[in-house]
Amino acid sequence: MFTVSYRVSPRTLRLTGCQNMSSSDLNFHIGDKVVYPNHGVGVIEQISSRSVGPTVEKFYLLHIKASSLKVMVPCHNAGSVGLRRVVRNGEIQKVIDILSIAESNGNGDWKDRFKENSDRMRTGSLLEVASVLKSLIALHQAKPLSFREKKMLERARYLLVSELAMARNCEESKVEELLTAALAKCKLRFPEASEFQA
Repeated sequence: MFTVSYRVSPRTLRLTGCQNMSSSDLNFHIGDKVVYPNHGVGVIEQISSRSVGPTVEKFYLLHIKASSLKVMVPCHNAGSVGLRRVVRNGEIQKVIDILSIAESNGNGDWKDRFKENSDRMRTGSLLEVASVLKSLIALHQAKPLSFREKKMLERARYLLVSELAMARNCEESKVEELLTAALAKCKLRFPEASEFQA
């Protein structure tokens, strides 16, 4: 788990206290399109060095597309916070397969389900996000979602559509058509973005 603290400006986050899952740098470069778990697609705008106590650390400065948020990630912690490149074609097909073939599991107490889905969303894996989206859509078609689950469905929808649109270099409407067709094979309806607006 990591903590988020405001160190640079109110709209710039610095991540500290990350788990050491990988000690190697992921070697991103300025201009690379990356995904920051649970926030979505961003672009590396700058790589800078800062003094942190007696040591000098390198940081990636990301600009998150949807929120215009600026995020500073220590280079040595990029892997442990789940920072990764945008998916490629082979991974896109796996996402489509999950939505059109894989079984969804919407059973259990809503609190347990919400915790499990939250953990899956935090992994940053687009396959996990697709699984959460599918299970919440199936649940939504059976009964009304809680407010928190509805927000999670909205977030999963956004993360999936925005990343696939960037990966395929196309309009989000084209991705929505693709996802609608995939889910229709399981008799599920892909929700419109307008359904989440108050």
